[in-house]
Amino acid sequence: MSQQASPRGTFRKIADAVRTRIEADPGMTELPSAAELMRDYAISRGVALRAFAVLQQDGIAQPTPGGRWRVVRAGERTERRPLEHRIADIITDEGMEVGAAFPSSTTLATRFGVSRPTVTKALDRLEALGVLANGGQGKVRTVRAVPTREERS
Repeated sequence: MSQQASPRGTFRKIADAVRTRIEADPGMTELPSAAELMRDYAISRGVALRAFAVLQQDGIAQPTPGGRWRVVRAGERTERRPLEHRIADIITDEGMEVGAAFPSSTTLATRFGVSRPTVTKALDRLEALGVLANGGQGKVRTVRAVPTREERS
């Protein structure tokens, strides 16, 4: 019988290695992908996913849309509300009036750290709710109505 290492607990070792990387790099905001873990540690996809689950259970990581994982730091507040609610908050937080020009989708994508198509979908939902008015292609969106907290819930 050969003296091979048992695969049991491998996912915990990988989780510990990733945890060490997170602690060593305070600027790290995103975990390596499952493919990167598979390549770097010569493990299966299942082992990588189980390692992510351990990190999530420990409160160190959380999944994001698109299959990636982000680092959760102690004391960090995570915004879980839908994007259209956070975008609607701009109107009230910045004191925008009806008829005021609304920031572009590119500006909003940078501000919220999401893709432009994701912002466009959220803006379309706000248009459907009557909060924003679309000026057409190449035109500036404007505020049609100032949302209240009750309308957004």
